[in-house]
Amino acid sequence: MIQQESILSDSLFMDVDRSGPIPLYFQISTRLEKAILAGDLPSGSRLENEVNLSKRLGISRPTIRRAIQDLVDKGLLVRRRGIGTQVVHGQVTRKVALTSLYEDLSSSGQHPTSSVLQYETIKADTQIALALGVDKGTDVLHLRRVRLADKVPVAILENYLPPEFLDLDRAQLEEHGLYQLMRARSASMRVARQKIGARRATADEAHLLDVDKGGPLLTAERTAYDNSGRAVEYGQHCYRPDLYSFEVTLVDK
Repeated sequence: MIQQESILSDSLFMDVDRSGPIPLYFQISTRLEKAILAGDLPSGSRLENEVNLSKRLGISRPTIRRAIQDLVDKGLLVRRRGIGTQVVHGQVTRKVALTSLYEDLSSSGQHPTSSVLQYETIKADTQIALALGVDKGTDVLHLRRVRLADKVPVAILENYLPPEFLDLDRAQLEEHGLYQLMRARSASMRVARQKIGARRATADEAHLLDVDKGGPLLTAERTAYDNSGRAVEYGQHCYRPDLYSFEVTLVDK
């Protein structure tokens, strides 16, 4: 259920300096950011629309819009069609390590859930067979899910699993991470090969992630291997760049 619109306290903006050197949009943005980080505006709550906020504060709508956009760019707010402007916990920065998105969201204090779009047994084509190290035509499990953080869509995850996972419980995929479920089946993900990129969102992806068609998406293609070097998972994922990023540490040799 969507939370009701939050009512921002007038006291939050009482000390705004309308004649000082600091831009008004920055002052508004800073105060909203502090309220979000302090928990006064909890994740999932909604801001008043720009028109109402502009009238209440006596500040121009373009100024309010720019202040809100600053927080959207920081990943603290998200604009959703038909819902308005909603508070989120902030952009998740993922270190390039062998973790799942579920684990990254949980560790950042967000509540991850999934909407399972596809759960089917398919015949591995050449690309999937090569990635998983199975014969072409082998039965594999194909999953396509939307990952949400506090009910906000963050990523579309498409995975292919070898035959031993054909009976993976679909219902558990709604609430648990894929790696969690695989580890419960004694699978061990020890090393992975991953390629990170970017591309434009298709119409379907734009609808699922609540972004503009043709807008930018981060992408990751990953094959995970167990202790014996056998592939146990192949994935093709895309992420909202305003809510997610990758972090890499570079070391001079």
